[in-house]
Amino acid sequence: MSRIFNAFKTLVMTSAVAVAGISATYAQRTPVKNIVLVHGAFADGSGWKPVYDILTRKGYHVSIVQNPLTSLKDDVNATNSVINAQDGQVVLVGHSWGGTVITEAGVNPKVASLVYVAAFMPDRGESTGKWVAAAPPAPEAGFTNPDAFGYVYFDHEKFHGGFAADLSKEQSAFMNASQVPIVGKSFEEPVQEAAWKTKPSFGIVATEDKALNPATERAMYKRANAKITEIKASHVVFISQPEAVARVIIEAARSK
Repeated sequence: MSRIFNAFKTLVMTSAVAVAGISATYAQRTPVKNIVLVHGAFADGSGWKPVYDILTRKGYHVSIVQNPLTSLKDDVNATNSVINAQDGQVVLVGHSWGGTVITEAGVNPKVASLVYVAAFMPDRGESTGKWVAAAPPAPEAGFTNPDAFGYVYFDHEKFHGGFAADLSKEQSAFMNASQVPIVGKSFEEPVQEAAWKTKPSFGIVATEDKALNPATERAMYKRANAKITEIKASHVVFISQPEAVARVIIEAARSK
């Protein structure tokens, strides 16, 4: 009788281990369903609409941060507010200056992975300005000096060629007229945390970028051991090539 009992006990324990293993494997393979998109300077969250449309059609829950662009801390707080509201883990995506924001906000325990879209990817103690100055500026691009309130704009005369060359002139003109300035001192603020050191990261290089040198993008991404995808596009690659950008985000969501 004891022999039968021991055999039954062994069978139950073996089954439990097997079920636990299957559950763990399933958990590892279950994709993240929450995507949080973070815009950069001189733009707002509405530019993400083409990517939003693609991702929501595929069943993802997408939220878009509206950064105040008044300081790194303020933008990180705005991003964490959106992350904390999510039910479950998050893929955190940042464009341009938004890359600096997600580098720090990405330490939030809800963040599973990071996607950098033609974005800054500084290390702890580095400022965005360090990487702005890492390569000579393209002649097509330029920024204004801070105004009386400390705000910096993308040069209105250079906006189309330097920021959004692969968009129509009409779309670029509206973005130019509605651009959101950033407080210039934000670029001087050092990053306190670097989430890419501990979380899977993906980097998109916009090969025709004039606002942020593609070589600078590659250098930051390679240093972080991010998985790099190159897309032929301007700085606003997420608007001109939304399908390609969405594919990288989906890959990040499935990589957990």
